[in-house]
Amino acid sequence: MIIYGWRKSVQDLATATYLCGNCQNPSAHALRRAVTKFTLFFIPLFPISSTYFTVCTFCGMTNKLTKQEAQQVQAMQQAQPPAGYPQQPHPAYPQAGYPQQQPQPGYVPQPQVQQYPQQQIQPPRQGF
Repeated sequence: MIIYGWRKSVQDLATATYLCGNCQNPSAHALRRAVTKFTLFFIPLFPISSTYFTVCTFCGMTNKLTKQEAQQVQAMQQAQPPAGYPQQPHPAYPQAGYPQQQPQPGYVPQPQVQQYPQQQIQPPRQGF
């Protein structure tokens, strides 16, 4: 008896940020590749087909892509700077090697206390 079939596996290729066509949010889209392989006795031997698609991380919408479009998305992801490294330093944060601004003489920092609105709680009714 020969046991044959196919198995599908999904690989994450890249993540790119652009405007979603469904929810109109600028969100991350995961580029994925689904490969279907022929199996003989549950051992994957060779690929039969592969498809590329993106998944919006905000709404979950999937878009099927061609191989050329998937390569364009990968190139777009590689052109973006890494998420943790801004290209130019933020002006509000002091940089190493630059003099720090000192507070003016006589300045005393005041503690800031945030006031929350008070809620009136009504006791439950006791009548039947």
